Amino acid sequence: MSHYNLIKQAIKNRQCVTCIYRGHKRKMTPHVIGTKGGVQQALFYQYGGTSNSGLSSNSARNWRCIPVNKIESLLINSDSFQTANNHSRTQTCVDFIDVEINY
Repeated sequence: MSHYNLIKQAIKNRQCVTCIYRGHKRKMTPHVIGTKGGVQQALFYQYGGTSNSGLSSNSARNWRCIPVNKIESLLINSDSFQTANNHSRTQTCVDFIDVEINY
C-alpha cells in the first residue's frame, strides 16, 4: 500500500502512525491528507519521537505539515488517537482535502 493510502486509511480509522521524516523517528496522528500546489501533503499531530524543533510542552505547537513523498518507514501503530486542543483551527497545509478527521 502506498504511503498516501496508508495515511488515508489511518485518518478514516482514527489510527496513529510511526515514521521517519528528516531523519527523525516520529509518532503522529494524521488529521488531513490531500494536495497543495499539486504536492501530496498531510497534516499530522506529533505526540512522540523527535524532530528538528523538538516537541513543545504546549501541545498546540506540535502540528506538522509533511509532504507524503518525504516520509520513510511508515507504519500504523497501536497507540490511542492523539490530538491537541486547537484541532479545529483552520489549517493551511492542504488546499484540496481528500480525507480529514471528523470530530
